Amino acid sequence: MTKPNPTALVTGGAGFIGANVARELLGRGYDVIVLDDLSGGSLRNVPEGAQFVQGDIVDHELVDRLFQQHGFDYVFHLAAYAAEGLSHFIKRFNYANNLMGSINLINAAVNAGTVRCFVFTSSIAVYGAARPPMTEEMEPAPEDPYGIAKFAVEQELQVSHEMFGLPYIIFRPHNVYGEFQNIGDRYRNVIGIFMNQSLRGEPYTIFGDGEQTRAFSYIGDVAPLIARSIEVPEAYQETFNVGGDAVYTVNALARETAAAMGVPLRVEHLAARQEVQDAYADHTKVRKFFDVPESVPLGEGLSRMAAWVGQHGPQEPSIFGAVEVRRNLPASWLAVLPA
Repeated sequence: MTKPNPTALVTGGAGFIGANVARELLGRGYDVIVLDDLSGGSLRNVPEGAQFVQGDIVDHELVDRLFQQHGFDYVFHLAAYAAEGLSHFIKRFNYANNLMGSINLINAAVNAGTVRCFVFTSSIAVYGAARPPMTEEMEPAPEDPYGIAKFAVEQELQVSHEMFGLPYIIFRPHNVYGEFQNIGDRYRNVIGIFMNQSLRGEPYTIFGDGEQTRAFSYIGDVAPLIARSIEVPEAYQETFNVGGDAVYTVNALARETAAAMGVPLRVEHLAARQEVQDAYADHTKVRKFFDVPESVPLGEGLSRMAAWVGQHGPQEPSIFGAVEVRRNLPASWLAVLPA
């Protein structure tokens, strides 16, 4: 019996990127199943019309059962714990979730034999300290366990295509921000951290001198493109950088965020941590394959997010209690851990 609509699995679909991908797919007529463990996302993010399953991609029996039940046509794999700096200190957790969980999904997709395309959100962390702007032709050389895990999954998708014919598309987004983001995570998403600190009346904390450079990507410029990619056959077996083009120092970002939040700029510089100094990508390739609209300027994107954040109020910053290595852990993170 033929299914009336193609069925898509969206992992991490309660997170703000995954939820926006799921919402786009529903609007395009797909049946959507969202799988999320709610460790970083929220049930309120899951769009109406999607079937929600609470669970962990590390649970291979659950993953296998879902593929058997639904015969997914498409997989959008967005579930990850994307904390590059923290990943040095949670290696076991990082590889279990970001690598082995991904392998569970790839195994299930291969065994199901129904998947027309496996869409994976990787990261520009795979480039490491390569000289920016990073292009897809550069040889990946990740410098943190998070980037290593992402690159390993990319390689696994390539060999799974060669061995089993599993079609795939890889996206490498960077510094995505916007409405529905979890602003209570103290380890990742600098814009969310700054906005939460604004609401809590705290200074913005910046590691080092703040002259690190990044480009920031508004959610509306990223999620719809990922969702629509499966309808572009020429994009299959390709890898794309996706995100914003304008480059800012973290200091400049702090000024822009304070302006959007309507608060005086107050900054506390912390000891520098080990991180890539300059990381931003070239997006020439993605524009050759997709109709990419003009990016939302940072100021406008920050204003949209600030309006949403103001409606939801401050959040208590999370504490990742299962740190595996405390040696060289940044002092501000170490201070909140139980003895």
